Amino acid sequence: MQIKTIRLTITTFSPDMAQTVYENSQDDDTRLFVPDEVYDSVEEACEAIEFLISRYDSADGPFVYPIITNEGSKNIGYVQLCKLELEEEGSWEIGYHIAKSFTGKGYATEAVKAFLSVMTEKLNIKEVYGICLAENTASVRVLEKCGFTQIYQGPGNYQGREVQIIKTIWKKYN
Repeated sequence: MQIKTIRLTITTFSPDMAQTVYENSQDDDTRLFVPDEVYDSVEEACEAIEFLISRYDSADGPFVYPIITNEGSKNIGYVQLCKLELEEEGSWEIGYHIAKSFTGKGYATEAVKAFLSVMTEKLNIKEVYGICLAENTASVRVLEKCGFTQIYQGPGNYQGREVQIIKTIWKKYN
């Protein structure tokens, strides 16, 4: 798969991306907002990539794709769709992360918009949830800019902890 935007390419993982995936996982934002995606070594990042590659042909994902800059070909993060286990059957959640040195440039919004339009069509999905920590104001703003509507704010399970979350929903043809 390859989705091109003005500044980005969303593509499939390859094992040679393990070094940048490892490096991107080491920033403070990753540790705070997605601690299950912090890798202790390049080898561990490579194992994660191999698993993600194995899921591309599945029906239920997770579908995780790296985000590459068109200028300079830098791997700056990822965007993903994952099935939600606790919601009704067939519910999906968007996820994304941009390495801290690339944040504040609109990359997440650009990637999420492009990814949603392609993946919801491919998987015949009519709605997608976005769930983040309430304190992650940048992520909340990305979801708003991408057409998600807030449906809940309060305590909730996030990364195995009971914390304040914001839950949003995107509906096709919003």
